[in-house]
Amino acid sequence: MDQKFNLSDVRNTRNLLSDYVIQTPVHQLHSPVISRLLGSQSQVYLKLELLQHTGTFKVRGAINSALNLPPEKVQNGFTAVSAGNHAIATAFTAETLETTSKVVMIKTANQLRVAKCREYGGEIVFADNAHSAFDLVEEIQREEGYAFLHPFEGRNVSLGTATLGLEFSEQVDNLDAVVVAIGGGGLASGVSMAVKELKAKCQVYGVEPEGADTMRRSFQTGKPESVDQVNTIADSLGAPYASDYSFSLCRKYIDDLVLISDQEMVNAMALLLSEVKLVVEPAGAASLAAVLAPLRSRLFNKRIGLIVCGSNIDLSSFKTLVDSAVAFQ
Repeated sequence: MDQKFNLSDVRNTRNLLSDYVIQTPVHQLHSPVISRLLGSQSQVYLKLELLQHTGTFKVRGAINSALNLPPEKVQNGFTAVSAGNHAIATAFTAETLETTSKVVMIKTANQLRVAKCREYGGEIVFADNAHSAFDLVEEIQREEGYAFLHPFEGRNVSLGTATLGLEFSEQVDNLDAVVVAIGGGGLASGVSMAVKELKAKCQVYGVEPEGADTMRRSFQTGKPESVDQVNTIADSLGAPYASDYSFSLCRKYIDDLVLISDQEMVNAMALLLSEVKLVVEPAGAASLAAVLAPLRSRLFNKRIGLIVCGSNIDLSSFKTLVDSAVAFQ
């Protein structure tokens, strides 16, 4: 397993990435709806990582992974496997470092994500599902020599996302809890490490869709697990398996995991639109959905930090989902 890292490593990584990523802003959510649901003393802070280059946090891990490769590997170009967001980040990374990319995307990927990947010069190969996508990307590495940028696993990915946790902890003091979505665990592993190392008393909660609960299963058995089929509207959170490195960090630093339904994500998407004027993909609303559903009693009248992790969704799909939203009771 890759070597673990410490806060000094995270700060060094932030310096390394400073020319490539944005320090995204934080917005305090003032809303009578939130006050009614979470208590009049509650304070909710949104880390707006949807404003990052390419529209999600994925650039942090992709760029950091690429910058830690030998120059000859960079020259050979990058490959990746993704439902969309990591593919876009990989294409962006390749364009930024003046090389090429050939990525594998799931054939059901949102067309906006396909278009954004191509805008950054990415060549796309489509796979039927997540499992076959990983097989195909291995073939591309083996036969064409592209360097693989993993979507969620490894020290460099977690170090990249830990810079987000470091930023958030410096931007907002004395949070009682930070809530972060989990797909494969690349985001949650880095964010939770930075938050807990800086502020040990801050609770960190991970959130998964009911139809893609690989990390919950892994926590239960004590080893990385997989799911036979991913079934959620949050395709960004639809990793088919957990892996050793991200799992080990999540297990060490995350205090608890909760599951949310697709409907709860849709409801949170609608709330972010009405109260903050944000258009987010389902994964981007997962942390708020968790706070307003399974975590509500635990976080009532608390000071809460939420990672709004992504916004890559076309308006037609967004409208279809939000039209089915119901108000939180």
